Amino acid sequence: MTCIRPTAWFTAASLLLAPALALGQNREHQQLAADVRMLQEQTSRLELMMASVDAALQQLAAKMDEQGNASRRLFTDQQLAVDDVADGVRILRERFDETNVRISSLSQEIEALRTSIPPATPAYARLATDPETGLALENPAPAPASPAPLGPGVSPQRMYDTAWADYTNGQWVLAIQGFEAYIKTFPRSELADDAQFYIGQTYYADGAFKESVAAFEQVLLAYPDGNVVPDASYKRALALDRLGETEQAQQAFELVVQNYPESTMATLAQQALDRLNRQ
Repeated sequence: MTCIRPTAWFTAASLLLAPALALGQNREHQQLAADVRMLQEQTSRLELMMASVDAALQQLAAKMDEQGNASRRLFTDQQLAVDDVADGVRILRERFDETNVRISSLSQEIEALRTSIPPATPAYARLATDPETGLALENPAPAPASPAPLGPGVSPQRMYDTAWADYTNGQWVLAIQGFEAYIKTFPRSELADDAQFYIGQTYYADGAFKESVAAFEQVLLAYPDGNVVPDASYKRALALDRLGETEQAQQAFELVVQNYPESTMATLAQQALDRLNRQ
């Protein structure tokens, strides 16, 4: 009996199994190829979707930019409109204030003219009679004399300018009389506080420091909201200093610094305080 070698058996088995193995490998390759194609298709679809999303995002961003620009333009236009309205209101308010000032000035001028016109003389005098007998009196008592009429009407500005001219020319007595007459004639004028202030200035320039202090104090009392109050406060302190009232002057300078810290008078008052402290 012939003995078949193992090698021969192995060779024969390999020949018989080779087609089956080749067939199995081919199927695996086909499956892998199919999976690769599917992944490629999915990748392509994802790329298309990403491109579509990117395009949509770009369109959205463009619309948002456009809307943002439109909103900014609208806001700018509205802001310009608000600014225009505010400017218009400010101009109207300024004109209204100017009109009020002018009306006040005209009213005072009319009042000055009215008081300067003497009363009309009656066409005929009444016959004086005795209230008890009803008979005419031979020598009736004279009627009380009418007050002397004022001089020709003068406008507030002209009266103030006249007093100011006397002040600048060193006519101290005339300047004080002019400013006092202005305050008496036009007590509600916007320049009334200025007139009172320059009364104090005139006394100060003339060396009448006691009268100057009193005049500046009148500014503070009669016109507490006037625009010359800081100046009057400072000049009052100076007049006190010239009178030798050092302690009162120092207190007055300190009040100027405290009450009007942002004014030029506060700076001058602080310099005066430094000078007094060095003495």
